[in-house]
This record gives sequence, structure tokens and C-alpha cells, in this order.
Amino acid sequence: MKNNRLITIVVALLSLVGIVLFLTTLGVNEDDKAAMSDAVSPLVTYSLVLLGLTAGVTVLASILSLFKNPAALKKALLGLLGMGVLLVISYILSGDGQVIDANEKVIAAAGSSVSKNTSTGIWLSVILIVIAGGFFVWDLLKGLVKS
Repeated sequence: MKNNRLITIVVALLSLVGIVLFLTTLGVNEDDKAAMSDAVSPLVTYSLVLLGLTAGVTVLASILSLFKNPAALKKALLGLLGMGVLLVISYILSGDGQVIDANEKVIAAAGSSVSKNTSTGIWLSVILIVIAGGFFVWDLLKGLVKS
């Protein structure tokens, strides 16, 4: 009960700070770019800090809960191992050719690490989409057989 009250107070204070920072942006002239930047900058920084804290607390809580449940930790480690294997396969399949954007500008030269990493990400996405599609079709067929 006491924890809920403390959480409510912290959320209220964080919200109040956000509202005050937002209200400071309302009184600024839109045409004055420097003043607008000065008014918005603290709000953006505050938002990024809150996002970082939220992500950190979430990851920490997830890791702690995994260590409390060894079966879940084993499943998570197997999932990470599986993703690692898929990443290695994607890296092997990826090329390192020149990357050109829609305007015919060279984004990454042939043989660069940017080109190789981009291709690896694309291959990883393709492999994951194929796996997800396979599970979707499998589940669909199982449902049709059962009914």
C-alpha cells in the first residue's frame, strides 16, 4: 500500500515537471527560432532522460525476474543463441557491394563495413520473415485440420 502511494507521488511530480516544461514552450514566439529552440531543448532533454530511465528500469526488472526463474532464463538464453545463429547465417549470406540511394548517390562504398552490416540486417529480416511466415502457415494448417 505504501509503495503504491510513493509511486503515485513520483509519477505526479514527473508529470508536473513535464507540464511546466511544456507550458514554457507555449509563450515563445514561433518565428523566433533561437527562442523556440531554447524553450524546447529542456523538454526534449527531459523526455530523453525519462525514456532512458524507463528503458533501464524495464531491462533491469526483466533481467532480475529471469534470474529468479531459471527455466525462463534457460529459454531466454536459447532464444539469444538462436538469434546469434541467424545473425551469423545472415552475415555469411550478406554481400558488401556498393549501396546506392534513390538519387543515384553512393551511400556506402563497395567493401565497406557499412555495406556489409546493411546487407546483414536485410538478410536477417528476410530470414525472420520467412520463419514467421512458416509458423503462420503451420498454425493455419493445424487449425484447419482440427476443425
